[in-house]
Parts: sequence; structure tokens; C-alpha cells
Amino acid sequence: MSTAPRVATPAPAPAGPAAAVAPDHAGVASAPAHPAVGAATALLGAYTPGARFLGTPTRTLLGQGVHSEVPHDERPLTARVAQTLATARAAGVEAPVVIGAVPFDQSAPAALAVPAAVRSTPPLAADPLVALPAEPPAAARWRIRQVPAPERYGEAVAGAVDRMWRGEFSKVVLARTLELDSDAPLDVPAMLQRLARRDPGGYTFALPTGPGCTLLGASPELLVSRRGRHVVANPLAGSVPRSDDLAEDVRRAAALLQSAKDLHEHAVVVDAVHQALAPHCTDMTVPATPTLIRTAAMWHLSTTVTGTLTDPLTSALELACALHPTPAVCGTPTATAREVIRESEPFDRGFFTGMVGWGDATGDGEWVVTIRCAEAERTSLRLYAGAGVVAASEPEAEIAETAAKFRTFLTAVGAEL
Repeated sequence: MSTAPRVATPAPAPAGPAAAVAPDHAGVASAPAHPAVGAATALLGAYTPGARFLGTPTRTLLGQGVHSEVPHDERPLTARVAQTLATARAAGVEAPVVIGAVPFDQSAPAALAVPAAVRSTPPLAADPLVALPAEPPAAARWRIRQVPAPERYGEAVAGAVDRMWRGEFSKVVLARTLELDSDAPLDVPAMLQRLARRDPGGYTFALPTGPGCTLLGASPELLVSRRGRHVVANPLAGSVPRSDDLAEDVRRAAALLQSAKDLHEHAVVVDAVHQALAPHCTDMTVPATPTLIRTAAMWHLSTTVTGTLTDPLTSALELACALHPTPAVCGTPTATAREVIRESEPFDRGFFTGMVGWGDATGDGEWVVTIRCAEAERTSLRLYAGAGVVAASEPEAEIAETAAKFRTFLTAVGAEL
């Protein structure tokens, strides 16, 4: 007889910027003792394209305007961010916060800025009004193009599996995209509302990445957070689609916990996270077995890794850069997996499987793996989804998994694959 699945909510990051409605400067005020009902959903409703919205299990942030952008030059990203924050503080910003996105390729330009004004409230999940349904998507005719086509994606998976059996590498994450075009301009704030209200306990974001371009999504995966010397990472690997039938949904969850293929895939990622954090942390706790977390569309194997910083000056972003990319979004060995990705994917990932988040001048912050996301521009959307491929993978199963992952965003825009 199978046991009931062990279910956990996404691991919350420790508190960073205090959860309150902040004054109109790039800093965040202290949390009120009794946060007002509707505060977080009010920030969600105040979002307009060009602003920076980030909802996490510990806070809701809305950055408006730009005080200063993080430049792109030859210096390491962490040095550029630290200098931007220091310059903002010297210019009179009381508690500067950088918010934005880092691409999959860390050598490519990031989209990070210190907003001119930041407001912060408690998390969306703590606001009772988030349970109110979002307006359904308006009727629209979407033209959908799959890149690559499912059969081509399946061939890439099969080719990767063959190379693994020859011993060339042990895992690669292969992605595919959906290109959606509409005759009407996109309603990005409405999409964000539907994403946030569908999974309010996760990580919801809408961030500008270029003129007229918005990266938005609802990720279940915390890459790393830091408050003071306390560090949390929550790697996810091993997934199965949810079912609308309760009995079948529970059966799938229980089967995932017993899947040798998925447990192996998960263990590889957890070990990589442990190894990357170990040089920076003491008193690390790495559970021996995973639990489950759920989104509206997927079940995921989940492990919460915690530790204490050896050097209190190490920032959350430094830890994130040491972790990125984990085998959960790239593969192992990393260099070989990157090459397989370049050979197999007929598109540039851009910010997909990068990281989004915030960091402050003290080094505190939260950085999230950029998955379950899309890039929006005028009348077009590009959706991304990937699957971890190991030697036991089957092309049909990985096609189905990526299709299920697309559901998060397809539901938000009223489209069907």
C-alpha cells in the first residue's frame, strides 16, 4: 500500500525588506503589527507595464520609476550591483533595493535597477482578498506556433538520452517554446492578476527587460534567499502534471515520491546546491528525502536546504550567482549540458531559466529561478517550458511534461495548446 504523499508549501525565504507599505523612495519601511486586509492585492492592482512587481511567500514588492540602472560592463555582476546600491545610498536613497532579472547566460546584459520608489506589503497569500477570482481572459484568437515542433523536441530528447548511455554526460534540461500572436494588444496587468491569484503562495513577477518588453510569470522555485547570516535554498526537480480528478491527483503525487527516475534527478540537483553553498555556509541542513510542493498545474519534488553564512558580507546575489545555473535548469556536467542546449534548442533562452528577485545594500535578498514564464511585447507572447532529461527519460513523457508546464501561462491568457 502506498503512503500518502508528503506535501509542503514552497519554502518561504526569510524576511528581507520589511513587509509594509513603504514611503515613496527606493527603500522599504518597517512592517505594521496588523497589516491591512487588501494591502497586497492593492499593490497587485497598482501594477502597470514598466513597473517592477515581485510577489514572494514573504512579501509583495512594487517598484516604480528608475533611480539608477545596473550597468553592463566587464565587472562581475555582483560588483556592479553592489556599486549601484552604494551610489544610490550616497545619493540620499535611505534603503536602496535592486529589483529585476538576470539571464540564463550570466555574461549577457541583466535587467536590474534601483526603482525611484518601492512599496512593500505582506505576501499575497496572507491577503484574504487574493482569493477573489481574477477577471477571466477576454475572448481572443491566438495564433500558436510551437518551436521546436513536438516531434523535433522528442528527437532532441532521444538524441540526448543516447549520448547519456554512451557516457558523455548525465543530465540536460531541454526546453521548447510557444509563440503566441493576437490581433489585439496584450493586457499584461490582467495576465499578472490571473497568475498571482492562481498561485498566490509562489513567486509571481512582472519586470521590464527592454523597451516595450515585459518578463512575467509564476515560478515555484526559490534559488536562494538570505537574511543576515541565514540562508535558504529550495531546489525542485522531478515533476508530474496535476489531475482534475482528486483520486488520480493523489495517485500521481504518491507515484512521484516513489519514482526512481525522478528521485535520481532530484538528488543530482540537491547535491549540486549543497556543493555550491558549502564553501559559503556552516551548519548546513540537507534533508535526506524530498517532500512535494504543488502548483495549480504541477507536482514537484522539493528539498529545503538551509545554512549559516561563514562570511556575513556574502550577499544573496553572490550566493545566487554561485548556484546558477543548477542542474535543475541546465544539466550536469554544466559545460557539456550548456553545449547540448546550444545544439538542441533553436532559440535563445534569454531570461528563461535565469533568475529574478531583489537584493538590498546589506546583502539580504531573494532570487528565484525564472520558470513558468513568458516574454510579452505588444501583441505577441513567447512562452517557455523545459524538462530534465536523464538516461531513463522517454521523449513522449518529456513532451507531455512541457505541455503541462505551459498550462500555467496558457490559462492566464485563455489559450489552449
